[in-house]
Amino acid sequence: MPLSHSSISTPIEDFPSKFILFGEDDKDDEDFLKEVFSGIDNSFFLHFVNNGRKLITFLNQVPADRLPSLLVLDYNMPELNGAEILRILQQHDRYNSLPKIIWSTSGSEVYKKKCLELGADEYIIKPSNVNDLKNIIKHMLSIC
Repeated sequence: MPLSHSSISTPIEDFPSKFILFGEDDKDDEDFLKEVFSGIDNSFFLHFVNNGRKLITFLNQVPADRLPSLLVLDYNMPELNGAEILRILQQHDRYNSLPKIIWSTSGSEVYKKKCLELGADEYIIKPSNVNDLKNIIKHMLSIC
């Protein structure tokens, strides 16, 4: 199946079983991720949501047996940041086994510690070059 990208309006029932959900509000980062993912592994459907509150709404609509293979959250997003999203997800058992990665431009140890305490499996600093992003994407895929 070719790599696909969707907008928030794509019906959930049309999603393939292997999809990665990204909370990412930077269009350049989204485009960069799509491009590099397509060159590494095109078997995953990528779905991007650019707002923390919309991401929670979307996740709550996904049937329990169709949850994403991986959730990647930008730390700084509108309405709810990555830590706030993690705090909400932590209150629901259905998200316990969902792998969660925070990815951020900030190397703050305080942010990192908070996110890991709230259930993030990893806190990754956004890379500044394609080779580092390729390695991070390979690592993300190994978690799926």
